[in-house]
Amino acid sequence: MEATNIRDVLTSFSPSLDFLAVSSGDGRIKIWDTIKGQVQTDFANIVSTDETDFFAKPEGGHLSVDYTCMKWLSLEKKKKRKLRSSLLILGTGGGDVLGLDVSAGQLKWRVSDCHPGGVTAISSPANGSCVYTAGADGMVCELESMTGNLLGKFRASTKTISSMSVSSDGKLLATAAAQLKIFNCSDRKKMQKFSGHPGDVRCMTFSDDGKYVLSSAVGERYVAVWEVDGSKKKSACCVLAMDHPAIFIDSKSIGVGNAGLSVLSISEMGVCYLWSGNDIEELRNSKSTKVTVSVEDGLSKNYKGAVPTIFSAKLQSFSKPVTGNVFLAHGLLIKPSFEKISIECGTDVKLTSSMDGILLPMTQSRKSKKGSENQKNITALDRANTEGALLPVPSTYNVVDTDSRTISSTKDDAEADEMIICLEDRLRGEGILSSDKDLTSNRNLLSKLLKGVNLEAFVPQRQMRAAVSSMPQDDAYTLLKALWAMWQSRSMNGQYILPWVCCILAHHNNYLRSEELASELRDSLCELTKSKGEVTQSLQQLSGRLQLLTAQINKAADKSQSLKQEEDSEVEDDDEDDVLYDDEDDSSDNASDEDK
Repeated sequence: MEATNIRDVLTSFSPSLDFLAVSSGDGRIKIWDTIKGQVQTDFANIVSTDETDFFAKPEGGHLSVDYTCMKWLSLEKKKKRKLRSSLLILGTGGGDVLGLDVSAGQLKWRVSDCHPGGVTAISSPANGSCVYTAGADGMVCELESMTGNLLGKFRASTKTISSMSVSSDGKLLATAAAQLKIFNCSDRKKMQKFSGHPGDVRCMTFSDDGKYVLSSAVGERYVAVWEVDGSKKKSACCVLAMDHPAIFIDSKSIGVGNAGLSVLSISEMGVCYLWSGNDIEELRNSKSTKVTVSVEDGLSKNYKGAVPTIFSAKLQSFSKPVTGNVFLAHGLLIKPSFEKISIECGTDVKLTSSMDGILLPMTQSRKSKKGSENQKNITALDRANTEGALLPVPSTYNVVDTDSRTISSTKDDAEADEMIICLEDRLRGEGILSSDKDLTSNRNLLSKLLKGVNLEAFVPQRQMRAAVSSMPQDDAYTLLKALWAMWQSRSMNGQYILPWVCCILAHHNNYLRSEELASELRDSLCELTKSKGEVTQSLQQLSGRLQLLTAQINKAADKSQSLKQEEDSEVEDDDEDDVLYDDEDDSSDNASDEDK
């Protein structure tokens, strides 16, 4: 499993925090149930514009979709955990904006080519009455939440808008391009502008009361706080330092009359930062509180290149002036953990992430006390991490007798051997596998036609063209036929065959077009190439899953070996204790004899 850079991961909590939408750059959207810790829905495909069934399979597949931003907004207040009261809004690199009804599994609406060049940001007010989108074209569009109808648009910048945010009351809108600008949503006029971010702003948000805008740019290791007062002041009123650049910002108004401000941020390294102050001056002088993640004791901190991190968070409330409640998603993207924690400002927090439940069932034996029996802990697979894998079905016996079991297993082994032989013969009969005679004859023919050139070695293009161009047309046809047969039967790697095939088609194309047999061979070659190309993507996905399986098996084997060594050492300790007890018994016996 390759490590996923959390800078490329898109996340969005539902308004009730019961669900989390995650997209890691492969065109798939997973909806996690934060209470059960399981995948609720997995959207793997996107549909065409005239379709509404989101589960329909597109031509390009989910890998052809490039999601760039997402926002989960609430439409109206209903009972808890009712997904029908919210929509997941998505922006794509192709410029489309999509509204997903997650509970129904359908695409509610789509706005095609909303922003030529790609959608870069999505935001909405707290009531979810409308959706604002920004893109590479410098435009800001206002869409109706339920239908996706365009309510209006205006140009906010002549350059690409990298980030955007709308105040909770829907009155103010902030955009970041070359400058950070504040607009009035009612008349779309610019109210204020700031400067200070030399790079593209990655994340930005308003405070609850709309008095401040918080932002952080690419490569900047701080969060800037800007006061929205309509003045011509262009500098930040507060700067909060971090060890690494931020990828997410959230804030909450606190204190008497909401005069204070608490700020939450997640860095590129997956560390959560928290600042709090009853006013801006206190916030400026406050020390950051860090929340980090580590794996449980006894497990490696680096799981095949993936390190547990905090990749999403939501600042909920402050029960006391210095105590904040934060809801976190941490661990690995393949199996995240969800946790609500209370943070005392000034006291760092270290969370523990468990690797249980990842990909494979893992049996672990632990010996708690001397002489106690081994206990086996089994982590079962669920659809949150199997990705369509099949669970093994345990074999059952109808007969309890041991002899009948042995006879049955012997018969099964014999039938399996016969089946393997029959299957191989059948594959050879279908031409999928070549016989030894055919393989030898094809190799001899290739050696004769190529005049001793080794087909499985690197051949320069100049030498290849010279060999093919000087070859008679009949010999070229024979060579092409032999190469096609070896490629079809998998007796030689395609990386050696295809360059020769391309060279033959380039130099003898006229002959292959005119001759009927050669034309049939050319058509067969095209069909074979197309069929192999169609399964390439599936094979790559299967290869990745097999690598995950192998890594998990190796990890289980290593842990089993270490547990065995621990048991052996405990047995040796027991033996040493017995020897000591025997010595004591002997000495006591001798003492009693002397007394006598």
